[in-house]
Amino acid sequence: MNSENIALRLAVVGHTNTGKTSLLRTLTRDAHFGEVRNSPGTTRHVEGVRLKVEDTPVVELFDTPGIEDSMALLEYLERLILPGERIDGPASLGRFLETPEALGRFEQEARVVRQLLASDAGLYVVDVRDPVLAKHQDELRILSRTGKPLLPVLNFTRSAEQRIDEWRTALANVGLHAIAEFDTVAPALGGEAQLYERLALLLNEGHSAALKALISNVQQQRSQRLSDAWRILADMLVDVTAWRLISEADENSISASTRQMREQIRQREERCVKALLKRFNFSSRDYLPDELQLDGTRWETDLFNPEALRNLGVQMSKGVAAGALAGATVDMLTLGFSLGAGTVVGAAAGGLWQGFDKWGQRLMGKWRGKMELSVDESVIRVLALRQATLIRALEARGHAAQTPIAIAVSLSSDESDSEDVNAQTLDWRKGPLPAALLEARGHPEWSSMLSQYGASPRREQVVVALATVMNQPAPNLEAASSAF
Repeated sequence: MNSENIALRLAVVGHTNTGKTSLLRTLTRDAHFGEVRNSPGTTRHVEGVRLKVEDTPVVELFDTPGIEDSMALLEYLERLILPGERIDGPASLGRFLETPEALGRFEQEARVVRQLLASDAGLYVVDVRDPVLAKHQDELRILSRTGKPLLPVLNFTRSAEQRIDEWRTALANVGLHAIAEFDTVAPALGGEAQLYERLALLLNEGHSAALKALISNVQQQRSQRLSDAWRILADMLVDVTAWRLISEADENSISASTRQMREQIRQREERCVKALLKRFNFSSRDYLPDELQLDGTRWETDLFNPEALRNLGVQMSKGVAAGALAGATVDMLTLGFSLGAGTVVGAAAGGLWQGFDKWGQRLMGKWRGKMELSVDESVIRVLALRQATLIRALEARGHAAQTPIAIAVSLSSDESDSEDVNAQTLDWRKGPLPAALLEARGHPEWSSMLSQYGASPRREQVVVALATVMNQPAPNLEAASSAF
């Protein structure tokens, strides 16, 4: 690997099984980097990955094996120094790397030392759930001998078993005062930027410039991911809201049409889920398989179950509450339409009705006594709730996370009503639907699930406007809606 253009080389080091590979997965947004298991010594060799800004490598990260026997190695290093000899840290480590022990008993530790010596700095990953032990203090003494800047990265900070204060004191005792907290499973928003900012404090200005470029790129990429995610959701909501189906009025036809509607909506939601997972660089394994299979099966919380909708706090209309056509809104086309049968005939005879366009089909259905099915507002609200919750979960999820996301559980919990959950989206449980969806109601041709679908500039404008509204913080929602 040619590393001439790499601005900064970082060795990711630390005790075995502290989350070094997990850190790299999260920083690179690559859930497949390396191997993560809850067992010591998983990484047995040095593996590198590059972070780029506009196709230019600015940082190269090296995943190293865990330090397994620091206490014995420190004793061995002391024995290598002759009586009365003065030798600095890097020189003593260089002497160690030339011994047979570096290829035998201390092979893993030698790989760590060798990589840190060849790097510009190191990220020392700490599992703050562990107590501070003598072996940790000894490995810090060994790593400090490289003479390289070392930034401790406190991992698993959100665990109830964390010992952050204990670790901060221990690190300060060996002169490490610049520390970054970064939970690789659920990193805080802005956690990456904070990590790079802390690292920049330890490096010269040349490296600081590269890190600033990386911080800016990380922030831009996050903003673009969120924008794309809300666009994906808005597109689905327009599809579902605009959907229409004209059915014969007999019981069997209505039942068959309702089944068709339900299946189409489920399939459309699954396509949305797949697109969101892909956009955040996750896969179906990051979803709880018992709740949503991405092969045509359904969610555990059924979109069309009235009781499930009540549990989610969604206001139900008469169509859902009735249960017989749960999820469908029925318009009796023989009633309540402003144009009568005579008007239809007259329009057709006078040549004003040019074919069966979107209104012509509905008028003809009215004339023939058929029924029109559309997706009930309650179902639209649940779809929006579930996918908005998924977007927030994916945004906050580290690529080292091993536990699948359980959206149905979080939706039905009390936490879903908190200010934090609603801070970045509309309150889909109550209140009017956004103006964009109200407009989509009158445009069946905007639904890609229907044969008469046709792309139009206005549909695109509506999707973009809806995505913008959903992506605004709560205080700005009203302004965004009025702008639409």
